[in-house]
Amino acid sequence: MSGGEIAGLIAAGAFMILVIFTAVFLNRLSKVMKNVEKTMGSVDQSLQAVTKDVNTLSDEVEGLLVKSNTLLGDVNQKVATLDPVFKAMGDLGESVSDLNASSRNLAAKITNAGGTVAKVGVGRRVLSSLLSRNKEDQ
Repeated sequence: MSGGEIAGLIAAGAFMILVIFTAVFLNRLSKVMKNVEKTMGSVDQSLQAVTKDVNTLSDEVEGLLVKSNTLLGDVNQKVATLDPVFKAMGDLGESVSDLNASSRNLAAKITNAGGTVAKVGVGRRVLSSLLSRNKEDQ
């Protein structure tokens, strides 16, 4: 065998090893791609189920929001009708507070007037007794 034939055999062997490794690589790549395809199919089914559930949930939430808005409108209307009642209660509280203050002022005046009347009564008695003694002395 000549050097060219040996070089050709080495090149052919290297090419054959390259082809075998390429075939093994492509075989594994094919298996990986099949697994990826199965996984993508599974993901697609899951996404479809989730999308369906989200759409259903979205419809229910929308209905709930409509009902909540209606309820809130009703509550606001009823609160608006109660505002005059609370205003009247506030005015009544002020009136009771003013009446209480006036009653205290009147009681204080009566107490002060009672002290003055008592003083006048004592003064009248003293003056009466002095006048009586003065009449007796005369």
